[in-house]
Amino acid sequence: MAEAQPLLEVRNLSVTFDTAQGPVRAVRDVSWSVGRGEVLAILGESGSGKSVSSSAVLDLIDCPPGRIESGQILFEGRDLLGMSRAERRTINGRRIAMIFQDPLSHLNPVYAVGWQIEETMVIHGTSRAEARAETLRLLARVGIPDPAEAAAKYPHQFSGGQRQRLMIAMALALKPDLLIADEPTTALDVTVQAQILALIEELQAETGMGLVIITHDLGVVAEMADRVVVMNRGEIVERGGAAEVYRNPQHPYTQRLIAAAPGQGAMRETRQDASPILSLRHVSKRYGAFTALHGISYDLHEGEVLAIVGESGSGKSTTARLLLRLEEASGGQALYRGQDLLAMSPRDLHALRREIQMVFQDPTQSLNPRMTVYQLISEAWAIHPGIVERARWRARVAELLAEVGLDDGYMSRYPHQISGGQRQRVAIARALALEPRIIVCDEAVSALDVQVQAQVIRLLDRLKASHGLSYIFIAHDLPVVRDFADRVLVMRGGRIVEQGDVRQIFEMPREEYTRNLLAASLDPDPEVQAQRRAARQAMETA
Repeated sequence: MAEAQPLLEVRNLSVTFDTAQGPVRAVRDVSWSVGRGEVLAILGESGSGKSVSSSAVLDLIDCPPGRIESGQILFEGRDLLGMSRAERRTINGRRIAMIFQDPLSHLNPVYAVGWQIEETMVIHGTSRAEARAETLRLLARVGIPDPAEAAAKYPHQFSGGQRQRLMIAMALALKPDLLIADEPTTALDVTVQAQILALIEELQAETGMGLVIITHDLGVVAEMADRVVVMNRGEIVERGGAAEVYRNPQHPYTQRLIAAAPGQGAMRETRQDASPILSLRHVSKRYGAFTALHGISYDLHEGEVLAIVGESGSGKSTTARLLLRLEEASGGQALYRGQDLLAMSPRDLHALRREIQMVFQDPTQSLNPRMTVYQLISEAWAIHPGIVERARWRARVAELLAEVGLDDGYMSRYPHQISGGQRQRVAIARALALEPRIIVCDEAVSALDVQVQAQVIRLLDRLKASHGLSYIFIAHDLPVVRDFADRVLVMRGGRIVEQGDVRQIFEMPREEYTRNLLAASLDPDPEVQAQRRAARQAMETA
């Protein structure tokens, strides 16, 4: 627990960013601390200031446009803000390290990962030979197979979970006293998330380092945190023990966060009266000698939400890409209203493509950064003329934005000028522009804050009812699936290992793989999560 003198103490920190619309006070008079061996969680949504306050610790705020207006950041009693750049460099990396949210953005794509980890140590005075040996040890320690071979690979050659392990290896290379983990498991599958959190916890126990976890995931707080501070609009609105804050939240914002946590509502009853709108029959996909899909078959019924769950590499996203002909299948049929989508000519497929649309996981990558929101949505009508008269384009875009909870003022904005949740709403509006019958959501809410996630799920549900939509909902967030889906397919290694209605899958899973997936999912209640952890540890030691 915390010592008399904390390892790190942030006192009355205020950070402002200058924008074209005027100054934005991103952090306002914030104070928090963490001791050796302690885990502090900073909880809040995008824009709450949680990442900005931690970036200030490592001097990672771009100045300009950002500036630290006031405050102190005391590391072992010394104010980091009063140090020279040279002094900060002796602490950053060596004494205080950080794991970033998106490892692909923070690993250099043109250097082998082994060299990048070595360089972290070489910069701080370690010999190249010693750094190389330590790199291989670290790669093995964080669970990367065949460290010598892996060290010569590049970031794009690893999975998301493996890239996060590489970031952990790099952060721990110099055995820091303090580790800051900024959304370390966002968008990872539940089993990979559990492995990453267990690894961080194990390494912390070995080294006694202090740990600050920045997150919007209540399950991560429940699993890891001793104490929690809750941030909203740049201010700390609540603080206390993790269980205390969950059980007895005082601030309305904290109460809304906890109420929005998925997996707490009633499960849906499966509809039995609808006919299939889409039928996959023995669909397979091979990449050379590797088989990604082993002849899978399933039906999607009218007005149904069919969830597909499984770990990375299970084939769930491959299914979606084949269905939309973003890749070509190696065999099988995908029958949509009796027509085989996989055998259609490009001309025939173009005519039907408007009826099956997709919302991708990352709207930042799927929305053209050079186009305004108006252009992004109306582009669909230029590609598929006859849906909306050009004279009505602007009015129809405004109607679609209203349907997804945005006003017409967003039409002139570019993707980078709106939040992640708003970008995902624009992506949904773009999909709706073609009046489809089926929407494929590929991890469409996985990286969203809990309240925004709940809003988007409610939006999708409302649109399903008003537009008669059917959804293929690909997800790794099992509590969201529990709340939203009618039926669930569980995939592993390119095969469907189990399928059934949502109640059967969540309450009476037949397969051990499904039970392991459910067991790896985190509960937002710290007491429930502590019981799960104790049960898991008892099984491991049995």
